[in-house]
Amino acid sequence: MKTFLAFLLLTAVAFAADEKPAQTFTHRVTGLFSPDREKDLRIVVQEIPDLQLLSIDFDRAEATFAYDPAIAFKGAKPENITQRFDEKLRAVSNGTFGIQPLITTPKEQLTRIEIPIVGLDCKACSLAAYEAIFKIDGVAQATASFKEGRVTAQIDPSKTNRAELEAALEKKRVTLKK
Repeated sequence: MKTFLAFLLLTAVAFAADEKPAQTFTHRVTGLFSPDREKDLRIVVQEIPDLQLLSIDFDRAEATFAYDPAIAFKGAKPENITQRFDEKLRAVSNGTFGIQPLITTPKEQLTRIEIPIVGLDCKACSLAAYEAIFKIDGVAQATASFKEGRVTAQIDPSKTNRAELEAALEKKRVTLKK
């Protein structure tokens, strides 16, 4: 019996050695609008086979994952991996998380904008405020919290500005604090 168990163990080790090791990739994650969403992301990612969440950088809205693209996204061309990952993550998170390409603007060139808001205090309301501004071209990272009474955004000032952010919030019927 011991010999058989040793054989199984050696076979499993040999098989694992033949597998292509997972690589690490960093992606921009949409839906990280408050620190408590990090826990939600970790739970959702566990539902995606062949993918492991290694770390989250909330300040940059980025996460590092380990996966083998040929296994996790079978048949996808390299240029389509981000799109396929986005589709999988959106499906398992009911559309509250997504994947986008990394921001190329250096952090020191971004400007922080803080907009005071008032209203209901729930995740759905904060998500709506977040989505109103995060989708604007030039927004690198955003947070939203009615509990804290503010929306913040790191923006590329050559692409957007405070007035555009405020207009997007008002369009979603988010009440700005005067």
